[in-house]
Amino acid sequence: MTTAAAGSPRTYQVRTYGCQMNVHDSERISGLLEDAGYVRAAEADEQPDVVVFNTCAVRENADNRLYGNLGHLRPVKAKHPGMQIAVGGCLAQKDRGDIVRKAPWVDVVFGTHNIGSLPAMLDRARHNAAAEVEILESLEVFPSTLPTRRESTYAGWVSISVGCNNTCTFCIVPSLRGKEKDRRPGDILAEVRALADSGVLEVTLLGQNVNSYGVEFGDRYAFGKLLRACGDIDGLERVRFTSPHPKDFTDDVIAAMAETPNVCHSLHMPLQSGSDDVLRAMRRSYRSEKYLGIIEKVRAAMPDAAITTDIIVGFPGETEADFARTLDVVREARFSSAFTFQYSKRPGTPAATMDGQLPKQVVQERYERLIACVEEITWAENKKLVGETVEVLVAVGEGRKDERTGRMSGRARDGRLVHFATGELGGRIRPGDIVHTVVTYAAPHHLNADGAPLAHRRTRAGDAAEAGQVPRTPGVLLGLPTIGAPAAAPAPVGGCAAH
Repeated sequence: MTTAAAGSPRTYQVRTYGCQMNVHDSERISGLLEDAGYVRAAEADEQPDVVVFNTCAVRENADNRLYGNLGHLRPVKAKHPGMQIAVGGCLAQKDRGDIVRKAPWVDVVFGTHNIGSLPAMLDRARHNAAAEVEILESLEVFPSTLPTRRESTYAGWVSISVGCNNTCTFCIVPSLRGKEKDRRPGDILAEVRALADSGVLEVTLLGQNVNSYGVEFGDRYAFGKLLRACGDIDGLERVRFTSPHPKDFTDDVIAAMAETPNVCHSLHMPLQSGSDDVLRAMRRSYRSEKYLGIIEKVRAAMPDAAITTDIIVGFPGETEADFARTLDVVREARFSSAFTFQYSKRPGTPAATMDGQLPKQVVQERYERLIACVEEITWAENKKLVGETVEVLVAVGEGRKDERTGRMSGRARDGRLVHFATGELGGRIRPGDIVHTVVTYAAPHHLNADGAPLAHRRTRAGDAAEAGQVPRTPGVLLGLPTIGAPAAAPAPVGGCAAH
């Protein structure tokens, strides 16, 4: 018995937590389910036939958040026989069978290495009326070979690698995502071309450490070459990437950024700490001098570059002097934005058992000082742009107050968030269109442009948004070998194979 009416397709929702990798994985999960005959449920639908949680394990409260949400769904499922709940992602890879033990109403648990198994696992769980748990230890098929339902008409994620070879003491990702696996450049470029051909204007290249791309096939300059190759793709207007590791940053990447017109002058490069002692304890194999040296080279080549970062406060053993050094580096680096985190102990990481775990109140007080320092700098940097003309790629959901203020929102080429007035063009500008406008006001986290736009360009991405279409890309195979032992082909689900 199912919640769907007889003869009607089963509906699904995917609920995503965590980083851009998880967001992109959720696009693949949606693509797989739709390939298998499922239909996306409306956001307001409180009882879809399948709910998939794509989880993150990086933050301390990740477990509580998942089990809290599973608890809310328990009575909903009890009232709707046939409803299924699946849990995937990093927390599933970590907790494995514990999820079904703690929440026995869960039907499917799948890991980071076997997203492609989800439709078949749902089918087996339904047929056997029993939970299916399948966690692989290594990648069998590169995720980008899976069908993908893109969430945006104008911007797309493209994975260039999965996994990580670093051993940062605070990070649980390598144990959950595995060692780095690189895609072939031709496969990546084929996916980028497919997106550009469908009208997508902006692509973000994704990897746990994008600038170590090429480690598997022995080319340390592969990432710079990949950026340059993206410059030859017709219709592709913006290329971004995240995240590079300072230890692997090479001058050829800076040159490729500066010399390839469609590569945006924006760089997100995690600092984590400005203290060399803390960086050493974190096993981050660079020091603050090297980090600042990279920024100096980037700004010499691209004076307009916007540089953003990640910073952790309260790592075990961090002294007041260590924290003061972080503030010094923040002031010297002049970030346009920073993602700031209080250190979160994750079981299974070396840092979790280190001496010198700091009291919550100490970490909180330092965190508040860091926020104040960062906002002082980002506001000052943003004020420099008042009076400047910016090119904005119009977005969906970037401006929470847009309806009330009568503005629309999007991202400038340097990644800054811009809220802009539409003037006489109201109603004609669509998500995915390009607008040129003049900045009239700056805040720490955004820019406003309250005059009429100087120019508006309608795009194919805007046409697709207006028509309610989203790009769907099939698996980009092109001879990519599977990684590890070949998997047995699953039985077709809903008329289509899962892989």
